[in-house]
Amino acid sequence: MAASKPVEPQSGSGLPRWQLALLVGTPIVLGVGAVYLWNRSRGKEKQGKKNGERKTPEGSASPVQGQHGPSLPPAHLIELGSPLDRAQSAKNKGNKYFKAGKYDQAIQCYTDAISLCPKEQKGDLSTFYQNRAAAYEQQLKWTEVIQDCSQAVELNPCYIKALFRRAKALEKLGNKKECLEDVTAVCILEVFQNQQSMLLADKVLKQLGKEKAKEKYKNREPLMPSPQFIKSYFSSFTDDIISQPLQKGEKKDEDKDKEGEASEVTGSSGYLKAKQYMEEENYDKIISECTKEIESGGRYTAEALLLRATFYLLIGNATAAQPDLDRVINMDDASVKLRANALIKRGSMYMQQQQPQLSTQDFNMAAEIDLRNADVYHHRGQLKILLDQVEEAVGDFDECIKLRPDSALAQAQKCFALYRQAYTGNNPSQVQKAMDGFEDVIRRFPKCAEGYALYAQALTDQQQFGNADEMYDKCIELEPDNATTYVHKGLLQLQWKQDLEMGLELISKAIEIDNKFSDKTKKKKNIIHFFHRGNLDKAIDMFNKAINLAKSEMEMAHLYSLCDAAYAQTEVAKKYGLKPPTL
Repeated sequence: MAASKPVEPQSGSGLPRWQLALLVGTPIVLGVGAVYLWNRSRGKEKQGKKNGERKTPEGSASPVQGQHGPSLPPAHLIELGSPLDRAQSAKNKGNKYFKAGKYDQAIQCYTDAISLCPKEQKGDLSTFYQNRAAAYEQQLKWTEVIQDCSQAVELNPCYIKALFRRAKALEKLGNKKECLEDVTAVCILEVFQNQQSMLLADKVLKQLGKEKAKEKYKNREPLMPSPQFIKSYFSSFTDDIISQPLQKGEKKDEDKDKEGEASEVTGSSGYLKAKQYMEEENYDKIISECTKEIESGGRYTAEALLLRATFYLLIGNATAAQPDLDRVINMDDASVKLRANALIKRGSMYMQQQQPQLSTQDFNMAAEIDLRNADVYHHRGQLKILLDQVEEAVGDFDECIKLRPDSALAQAQKCFALYRQAYTGNNPSQVQKAMDGFEDVIRRFPKCAEGYALYAQALTDQQQFGNADEMYDKCIELEPDNATTYVHKGLLQLQWKQDLEMGLELISKAIEIDNKFSDKTKKKKNIIHFFHRGNLDKAIDMFNKAINLAKSEMEMAHLYSLCDAAYAQTEVAKKYGLKPPTL
């Protein structure tokens, strides 16, 4: 069957951010769009000058062995016209073969064109190489594609078609780092108007981030997150009777009775001591006290196992958490609430590890043993959103809301699911209805920071950046110590205004809040100075610090993606002489 000429990629409005909106990490699209901050007019100018006039089939390929040096062209090509005219004639003949799907003949014609073309005609010669690469690409000969594209780029350094085709071939061969550099250059030169190249950049960034995070996370030093993060985590549960810290002024009579019991057995019960430390926000001692309860075989062994597993998860040690969760789930004498909570937390752990089948199994099992547990539907709904099962997610959030009408988190996340459903279905009226739903949620639950955060994500999708910024301000007002909000607000400044100084200030604030690098925050102004000079080395250093503070493997992968995007910029700058913007 005849092959059609490769279609030019269509421009798009950007990559979807929705799948990452419910995660702690940063949307990948910001890694592609906001971290790549370049002088767009320079890229557009070069694009027009270098290859805007080319109408030949996309791509180029590696020179055939033996064709590098001088050689005599075939006799039938020596008859009429100048060498360049004959080369163009051979190319045109090759294009006809290409469109007819006769790639061997097309390759031979492009090879003839390369042989005939005067070496000083670099623009034409680069076109012939990229055309031959297009034919090799149809034959899945990735090595040859890379070789010919490299020849084309050597002759024409900003040749977008050759760079993109080489990027695709490199990705096919698993050379992700080199692929990222090429596709970064393409994105910059195309002024981020080509969704096809943006999608490839996003794909490679995700793959690199996932690979690096997998290796890094298993060897990371466990870190206790900030008290605000811990409080936010527990606030996502309503039926977590054992591990959720009791709030002052909200204790029931039976809880007060338990306090009296705790005062009598506090010397022998590690679990009750751990609960006391939770009240005091002295989180570092909880795991050790739970261990004492477990090793002594105390009456609260099941509770201590679940509480210890919860804090193992909070510090990012899933390997230690899983055996404890497994034990609770399989304990016949443990209460249904305990076992259901352990299943929810193990299912969430599998979700973070990107094992959706195991995650789904645990959530379904939790629903079977504790049908009226609102937490099951709330957390399973989040999983369904990530799996693009939006209708099922809405159903789960509805069930959660039916059981807990005052669940602000479920209300907000249901709105986001409905927004996503309308957005992917290209239904403007339903998108507006979902946005109105967010307004209703923040009106009814003005103290729910998550509602403002998810609304900000949707507003950013709709390019209503000013309103999104206001929502993040509301989040900060409610939770001034939530580092994640500062990161998102900082990245919004990069995407919206390309305000590097403000973006970096906010990200620095997030690191300062986590209180892991507070001795280094005094260097902030120096870092901003380097950004003004267009030096991204300090930005890479900033992302590396954030990577060490990641709360999950998934979040770490997102941060690696951002870091890799920044690093790719520096490499592109060196290789192609492009300059980052100045403020």
